[in-house]
Amino acid sequence: MRSPHAIAVVLTAVVLLAIASPGLAREDARLLRQPDLGAETVVFSHGGDVWVAPRAGGDARRLTTFAGEETRPRISPDGELVAFTGAYDGNLDVYVVALAGGEPRRLTWHPGPDHVRGWTPDGRVLFASGRINAPRPQPRLWTIGLDETMPTALPIARAAAGAISPDGTRLAYQQVEPWDGEWRGYRGGQAQPIRVVALDDLALVELPWDGSNDLDPVWVGETIYFLSDRDWAMNVWSYDTVGGELRQRTRFTEFDCKELGAGPDGVVFENGGYLWTLGTGHAEPQRLRIAVRGDFPHARPHWAEVGDRATAGRLSPTGVRAVIEARGEVFTVPTDKGDVRNLSRDAGAADRAPSWSPDGRRVAWFSDAGGEYALVLADQHGRERRTIALPEPTFFYSPVWSPDSRWLAYTDADRQVWVLEVEEGRAQRVDTEGSAHPDRLVRPQWSPDSRWLTYSRRLDNQFNGVFVYDVQAQERHQITDGLSDARLPVFDRSGKYLYFLASTNYALNVGWLDMSSYGRPPEHTVYLAVLDAGEPSPLAPESDEEAIAEPDDEGAAEKDRDGDGDRSADGEAPVVTIDLAGLDQRIIDLELPARTY
Repeated sequence: MRSPHAIAVVLTAVVLLAIASPGLAREDARLLRQPDLGAETVVFSHGGDVWVAPRAGGDARRLTTFAGEETRPRISPDGELVAFTGAYDGNLDVYVVALAGGEPRRLTWHPGPDHVRGWTPDGRVLFASGRINAPRPQPRLWTIGLDETMPTALPIARAAAGAISPDGTRLAYQQVEPWDGEWRGYRGGQAQPIRVVALDDLALVELPWDGSNDLDPVWVGETIYFLSDRDWAMNVWSYDTVGGELRQRTRFTEFDCKELGAGPDGVVFENGGYLWTLGTGHAEPQRLRIAVRGDFPHARPHWAEVGDRATAGRLSPTGVRAVIEARGEVFTVPTDKGDVRNLSRDAGAADRAPSWSPDGRRVAWFSDAGGEYALVLADQHGRERRTIALPEPTFFYSPVWSPDSRWLAYTDADRQVWVLEVEEGRAQRVDTEGSAHPDRLVRPQWSPDSRWLTYSRRLDNQFNGVFVYDVQAQERHQITDGLSDARLPVFDRSGKYLYFLASTNYALNVGWLDMSSYGRPPEHTVYLAVLDAGEPSPLAPESDEEAIAEPDDEGAAEKDRDGDGDRSADGEAPVVTIDLAGLDQRIIDLELPARTY
């Protein structure tokens, strides 16, 4: 019998095909990032390399080809060089290369990461590094000349990005680098104004600010361009440092603008994976049509070791095989004899969350091969495949089979619980949590007779409550009172009891954005609900008594010694009876230690 580690090792021999994006070999390539603008050219990163293209668009030329990442290219003031962040020698450092091409030259050597931000007007590279800040390496801005061995720190204690004015006297900078740059509408402590500091006397001014996220300041003449989400989407804004005029320059709504770069007479940025340029004055943004062409070895069909990338797995009903998700594919792996099988065989799709039916006939998983996630059913060889379109397509979470293999329960990104009747392919919504929370505790579980589904979800008071859903009657019932935090219920095998965790010292832990409760961590213990009103408590007091056999009932004192007295002689699942009346009075504390289970 192979260990789980050995099972993972088996996966390393599996062949996976990576499908190249059609956009890589035609006009209007996407995923063009971190651009910068020159007088006649635009540079950008794509696929981990630096590229250069005509400023008006057209065919791009790859400037770097190393297997590691080269990012954040910036064109020198004289238009001859490109500075970029490279990982050539196992660390992120500052490099420069001729715009015409050639061998890159390394400028920084510190073991911490150095990120290129631009150039000074006199031809020094500006970069961000946390090399001397303590106790955490928060970045500050540094400069280094092409022939220097040691960089010079700018007199600003903390700055994640910035640009020096064309006359070299002022620095416009972004103080904080957000840890979650995709959080639309965020208005917390990461949001900071753009600051401008005079480099001679350190006089500081802030640009007009209303609590928005303002990022990536650059200079074009006396005007500072920057990104801001003050209209609730990240767009390009400008501020005239002479006249004091603040203007919104773009009005994108679907995608955010990202990674602003500046040239002598305009700016360039990414939106929706494309590059856009914006001139001064009242010009409208223009999308560049750029083609990137190359061999792209990472996009060719190739071998990949995936044994260390398994992210989900379930055993088969008898345990002779396991079904595993790894690198977007679904495999089954033998515990002893046989080969690894790729059931999904679709390297261009994300195949996720596999689950083996209790009768062993089918494996279910989610796949986005059709553009939206759908449910896929296949036999254990990956054949007899059937795809079921799911209502309200979004991101779905692990499917859970009912014991009779008739139903599948699953949840989605909108925190809803669904039940799918497998043969008909009909899904019905069971419940919805209705609000976001970092703790995703909606995890449905089935009763042994496949009639009942149990789960917990967050209530309006921010406690969790335990629910049961009658699949036959299509009725939902809350079985805890909501005055304590109850979560993660599960039926026992006999169907007599429902176990769950609950906390009666939940204290102030009702608002996950409120950190005042961090010093008061809640503890939970295990509770049990006796489902049938006629079933005695498993913790009822016991007393040894002499059993007296009646003449007409010999053997009456014999007990069902297997502990499963409700299971029929032919092995059928027990019938689960839930008496809702008075159920709250049949909830028992099992008196286990209160901990963070």
